[in-house]
Order: sequence, then C-alpha cells, then structure tokens
Amino acid sequence: MILVVAEYANGRLSKSTRELVSAARACGVEGQVAALVLGSGVGTIAGEAALLAEQVLVADRVELATYDAELWAAAVAQIAREGEAALVLIAAGRGGREYSPRVAVKLEAPLIEDAVSLKHEAGTLRAERYSFLSRVTETLETDADVVIATMKPGAYVPAEALAEAGEQFDVELELPVRRLHVTERQSAHSGWVPLTEADIVVAGGRGVGSAESFEQLVVGLADKLHAAVGATRAVVDAGWRPYAEQVGQTGVTVQPKLYIAVGISGAVQHLSGMNKARTIVAINKDGDAPIFSVADYGVAGDADAIVEALKSALG
Repeated sequence: MILVVAEYANGRLSKSTRELVSAARACGVEGQVAALVLGSGVGTIAGEAALLAEQVLVADRVELATYDAELWAAAVAQIAREGEAALVLIAAGRGGREYSPRVAVKLEAPLIEDAVSLKHEAGTLRAERYSFLSRVTETLETDADVVIATMKPGAYVPAEALAEAGEQFDVELELPVRRLHVTERQSAHSGWVPLTEADIVVAGGRGVGSAESFEQLVVGLADKLHAAVGATRAVVDAGWRPYAEQVGQTGVTVQPKLYIAVGISGAVQHLSGMNKARTIVAINKDGDAPIFSVADYGVAGDADAIVEALKSALG
C-alpha cells in the first residue's frame, strides 16, 4: 500500500493532495493508493478523495478538528503500520514538515524531505530533491521496507479523477491526549487562493517603499489578477505583511505559472523559493538587480508607475 495523507482547506482537497496521488501512481511501488483523511466532519473531503484513490481511510474524530503534530503523527504511523504501507507520502508544507519526522521515528523508517521525484526499481527507491538554494539536484536511494517522503509542491501534475470511485473505510485510532490547545485563530489575507496552490503570485519586496504602497501596488495587482500575495523576508520582518506570505528559504516554496516580483532585488534566499516558477516577471528600478538574472521578462523602472499602468490595463 502507498499511503497518501490528504490535505484540505475550506472544505476542499488541496492541490498538493492531487500531486501526491500523481507521485504515488508514477513511483512504481506496488500496491493500492490509499488516502488517509484526518479531521472532524470530513465526509465531503472523503468523497472527493475517493475520486482519486482506490481506498479512502477516514478518521472522523472530534479530537482531530484542529491540526496537532503529535496527533497527526500518531494517526499516520498507526495506519501505515496496520496497512503495511511501503511508502507514506506527505505534502511538504509547514504541517507536513513538522509531523513527518515524528512518523519516521515511530516507524523507524527513513525520511526523504522535499522530494521532487520518486522512482522504485529493483527493490530500491530513488528520490531527487533540490539543495543549496535549488542550485543542486541530489539523488537519494534506500531499500528500506517502509519510507516516509514529503513532496515539494508543484513537483507533479495534479492527478485526474478515477473512472470509478474508491472504497471508503472508517478507521479506529489510538490517539494520545492532546497537549496543545488552540484558543484563538486568525486568518491572514493572502490573495484569492492559497499561496502554495496559486497559478499566479504577485510578490513584493522592500523596494515598494512602505506597507501602504505594498497594499496599493502588490495587493491591488493581485486582486486584479485573482492571484495570491507573496512577500520577501525583509517585508515580513518590517511588519508590512504576515509570515504566511513569506516566500523563500525561510518561508514557503511556490511554483506558479506566473510569478510577478515587484520591488524585489533577488537575494538568493528569496530566489530559492520561487525560481522554479514557469514564467517570472520582474519589476525593479535597479536594472542590475539580481532578480533580472532569473526573470523571463524584466521591466526596469518606477514600480508605482508600472504597476498602476498594469492595473489600469486590466480594468
């Protein structure tokens, strides 16, 4: 069995879950693809997952209403052990990076992080991942009986629906007592769609000048394009934007079809989080800024005038 841990938001499966299913189908590991849905009131999510996986294992528990790394790790490890999973696939988001090492420890299994490809041949699983700010591609190999892998967003094309829906099974879990209790939750505005799933990202750097200019230029352009909003670490450190929008080595990695960088100089830490975008457009007053070295299209000039012209053209 290949166990895919489903992720979802706002009542729908995430794009990353569909990518995990594609990786599971293509990797060559024998066995059915099983999706594990954890949460409370997840019937709709389970039904959506059944259109992608041959089996859907549903843990609908009130204790799982909010994410907790210890509970998720315990649940995934238990189901993987009971189902004799050969491969456990987890999306490489913040949550996945947090609980996947715990799963690996519980199963005494190797952990491959941020994989961009997986291939099983002759008893060996080979994985590729980027390192050194995405400048080097590493190849990892293991012949372990069970492997835990987190997959980098955008590495695979999202899976198509099956001709026939998979079977759904309710599972019983032995969960530890929750030690962390969430007393308040705040939502950060990040554009029209989640940052890691967006086809278009408009990101801004300190070059836009101020928090007010960021709102007017970057968020304004993102609204016109129905895009997600991204930011550099300098912007987040300045308090202009929330950490949830930070793109780069210490933020999130995005691979959209279009990435528009406004007032971003192009530090290597930021480039490592967005340089795999299909098309990169850079807008910066400094024509020698490093961002132009990775951009497909570059506009050297005043960001205010250029962005306002784009917004006007978009209506």
